[in-house]
Amino acid sequence: MAETVKNATVHNTKGDLFTSFNVDDFDIPHGKDEVWRFVPLRRLNGLHNGTFPAQTAENVEITGTSSEKISKTDPRVGRSAAPVDRVGAQAFTSAQEAHYVKFAAGTVTNEPVQITTTGAGAGHTTFAHIVVEVEEGAEAVVNLHYQGNGTHADNVEFVIGDNAKLTVITDASWDDDAIHLSGHTAILGRDSTLRHSVALFGGNVVRIIPRVRFTGPGGDAELLGVYFADDGQFFEQRLLVDHAVPNCRSNVLYKGALQADPSSKKPEARTAWVGDVLIRANAQGTDTYEANRNLVLTEGARADAVPNLEIETGEIIGAGHAATVGRFDDEQEFYLRARGIPPEEARRLIVRGFFSEVIGRIPVAAIREDLENRVAAELEALQQHT
Repeated sequence: MAETVKNATVHNTKGDLFTSFNVDDFDIPHGKDEVWRFVPLRRLNGLHNGTFPAQTAENVEITGTSSEKISKTDPRVGRSAAPVDRVGAQAFTSAQEAHYVKFAAGTVTNEPVQITTTGAGAGHTTFAHIVVEVEEGAEAVVNLHYQGNGTHADNVEFVIGDNAKLTVITDASWDDDAIHLSGHTAILGRDSTLRHSVALFGGNVVRIIPRVRFTGPGGDAELLGVYFADDGQFFEQRLLVDHAVPNCRSNVLYKGALQADPSSKKPEARTAWVGDVLIRANAQGTDTYEANRNLVLTEGARADAVPNLEIETGEIIGAGHAATVGRFDDEQEFYLRARGIPPEEARRLIVRGFFSEVIGRIPVAAIREDLENRVAAELEALQQHT
């Protein structure tokens, strides 16, 4: 049995963090731990320390393709990676079984497969483990949809074979008092493609951790995200792209907006984004860039943005990162208002244009339209508060 891991365990790189499927292998996190320093631990309903409300069976519905429930000891489970923190290990330890979806070699699935998780309601906790495998030469689109209320933690694995392509849209449409912590792990084979998008609008505390690892040359990963935090909400997205083999490409672009309610006693909206890209010594020919942009729309809103690059070889095509946190572009607003557009409408146009760069890359038209409508609804709510 492995010894209990201390939070200060030394590791070589961000890609070499200790991992385990066993919750007992992790210490209970504290606010001073680097990976938890932004998270309001007291609002996690005990997911981090085992004091969560009564566990009930998860409600995961998969439509659009065949699926099966398999044992957690099945060899198809755990191939991408084990959890890197206590909550991920808690989700695996507590899940009763795994949901398995396979796209057979050479097949093309154009319509999105829906994987819908519905919360069990206030006072209840659910855990789940999902495995999505795309075999060699196959293409698929998956929509991970979260809805309802309750406390939920899960792990989602993506196993992408050689010359395969997977598009994933993660749509967190929780009620505003839901708690959700999720770990996504993906492994990409030779010449494979991953398009991973996150749309985060609902929930009280939501933390999503995507981790991508290339296992063969020629891989291409794009990680996109849009999020809009209202008063009282905390969203964190902490990701890693691990370039361990030659000639792979990655692009990361997340955009978020925050608005607190000036009429509340303590207006507060918080987001945190931590982006890690690791280029190992054997990853010659890597081409990567990551960026995070944030719009702070009101007082009482705060966004933390932390991009990190670890580079162990100079034989790369390119590597860069950027992060910004700011208010409206005054020049853009002046330009619009000078042409007779009212201030409120000018701000709505600026914010919608801000998000369009990410939303426009999502390949499913119905999802793009839905996200644009949600941004519009958030802006309507902002206008009512101001």
